[in-house]
Amino acid sequence: MRFANPAPSFELTYDDVFMIPARSEVASRFDVDLATEDGSGATIPVVVANMTAVAGRRMAETVARRGGLTVLPQDIPTPVVREVVQWVKARHPVIETALTLSPRSTVSDALALLPKRAHGALVVVEDGRPVGVVTETDCAGADRFTQLHAVMTPDPVTLRAPLDPVAAFRELDERRRKLAPVIDANGRLVGLITRVGALRSTIYRPAVDEAGQLRVAAAVGVNGDVKAKVADLLDAGVDLVVLDTAHGHQQRMTDALEAVRALAPHVPVVAGNVVSAAGVRDLIAAGADIVKVGVGPGAMCTTRMMTGVGRPQFSAVVECAEAAAALGKHVWADGGVRHPRDVALALAAGASAVMIGSWFAGTHESPGDLHLSADGRAYKDSFGMASARAVANRTSGEGALERARKGLFEEGISSGRQFVDPVRPGVEDLLDSITAGVRSACTYAGAASLAQLHERAVIGVQSAAGYAEGRPLHFGW
Repeated sequence: MRFANPAPSFELTYDDVFMIPARSEVASRFDVDLATEDGSGATIPVVVANMTAVAGRRMAETVARRGGLTVLPQDIPTPVVREVVQWVKARHPVIETALTLSPRSTVSDALALLPKRAHGALVVVEDGRPVGVVTETDCAGADRFTQLHAVMTPDPVTLRAPLDPVAAFRELDERRRKLAPVIDANGRLVGLITRVGALRSTIYRPAVDEAGQLRVAAAVGVNGDVKAKVADLLDAGVDLVVLDTAHGHQQRMTDALEAVRALAPHVPVVAGNVVSAAGVRDLIAAGADIVKVGVGPGAMCTTRMMTGVGRPQFSAVVECAEAAAALGKHVWADGGVRHPRDVALALAAGASAVMIGSWFAGTHESPGDLHLSADGRAYKDSFGMASARAVANRTSGEGALERARKGLFEEGISSGRQFVDPVRPGVEDLLDSITAGVRSACTYAGAASLAQLHERAVIGVQSAAGYAEGRPLHFGW
């Protein structure tokens, strides 16, 4: 990456910069390879941040199926992390996990489950075999205690596993079906596939380990017996370990890294957060393969307003990526992305992947329950990981006095509404938008890979008016 004019003396964030198009021989955005080269195994440069309100089992399954990674939060008890990791590893890389109920379950049961998936359907199963499909439309107007056999669409079209995504799409398209249960040779339910899901499987490559199982990462703080916690995570089967604290450039972090590196010499270790070249060099020297970059840019973070500490994210990523590359390592840009353009610019700046948190909180796959506002809009609750709510979760096992003392030092929003975009209600919809933007940015730069994007990107600096000029007047941007 280079600046079109001499680099400015002031710090820059994503809104301050733009990319200048160059001569390109990349004929199609589908010719662009979005796989990362940082050893994480991701085939798209998207990582779901380890936020309790964002990263859960449904998110991990869905995002890994499309090539990204999800980092399970450090607040989750280790036995639960183990259960989630094993559950994700058991998911199919193409066929979705179906929501299921019995014919004698009620409409009320169905309405509680349907918001858990963006496609809004569940399979009615009897003796392990699909006998019907239920959607919200089927439940509309029905009494809440009505049993599902009375409202379901019976004898659904089914597809046989194993299946080819291209053939599955064509069959669903020919039969004018949005989705179908997938069965094995004995007629038992394997899962579900949607028409758009089959289509996506022709575009994305799942992030899988050597055994062909979906990848998942988990985070650990730097307090307590870090080595024991990481040993439990490795035994559970996590593919990456993320050592996470708000101020990553500290002695506790380097001590934790050295311990974990000795314990897991062959597992990629991520550490952060930092915003300087010195911080990157110290964490890599202690054993980090990937360094998380970002202090204060998150949508739910108040660190900069509380402390004055942080750094505009684009400048932080540029400096940190350069320092990491000199040592043969990589950085993840953590926070501050609100549009696909921001992701593209972070990758152009040298990040191997971009971590996304609050942007994904308002999707069907995030862990929270779906609520309706007074004006009828769907939303989910979200909160920052340094907020009083997160601190309370993290310190639940400590004494009342210690919890109260730590609760005085929150640096994040404890409750915020993340509204579900009716046009892009699922995380896969957002991934489509993000990867389409990044692919197009690569074609504009004449890049067929993320490495070439960073190598060839020419960056300009713009005024606030220049940024505003590039925004459409409507369409939710």
